[in-house]
Amino acid sequence: MYLNNLMLLIKMKKNNLIILTLLPILFALISFYYDSKIIYGVSLIQNNFLNYFFIGITYLSSKIIIFFLLTGLFLLYSEKRTWIIPLWFSLALSVLVSFLLKITVQRSRPYQQELISALSMLKENSHLIWDFSFPSFSAMFVFCAIPFISKEFPRFKYIWIIFAILVAFSRVYLGLHFLSDVIIGGTIGYLIGMIIVRKSYKRKQD
Repeated sequence: MYLNNLMLLIKMKKNNLIILTLLPILFALISFYYDSKIIYGVSLIQNNFLNYFFIGITYLSSKIIIFFLLTGLFLLYSEKRTWIIPLWFSLALSVLVSFLLKITVQRSRPYQQELISALSMLKENSHLIWDFSFPSFSAMFVFCAIPFISKEFPRFKYIWIIFAILVAFSRVYLGLHFLSDVIIGGTIGYLIGMIIVRKSYKRKQD
């Protein structure tokens, strides 16, 4: 009976993983077809309040700030400090995967394709020649932390998810990424985090 329940649980987890992978890919393929129209539609809602709001989200989601925020959060509790190395590995893997995909796909950013004008306050932060649009590294970076937060700080989980969604949407709003960039970036980041959390948890149980 226990073995049957265990096998059923494993099967359900595999099915959930397949769904979590296929659905975002489906949405990304659909959005890829409409990316230009979506980015133009989003540009129509731009206003001063939202401009400063999403610029604030952009600076708040700086890789250095996210790194030290997450590290500090896990350092606060001695029993959670063993998750710091897996967390760092997840963040580092996100950096590597994002870099490899960017230089492989080499998709120009929306404002570089002149589909939308970059905000004047962003023009100072011109992107390096290799820093292409696909996938969104910012989305990948914040989404890879969701499994860690969900596992160890469940009360904080939904706050972080909302923050991650705002970070992802800010990239589209500011004309730095297409919708498909953030969907794929967020999905890859989440899967990286989830796989590392599962492997780390299994290692702790052994």
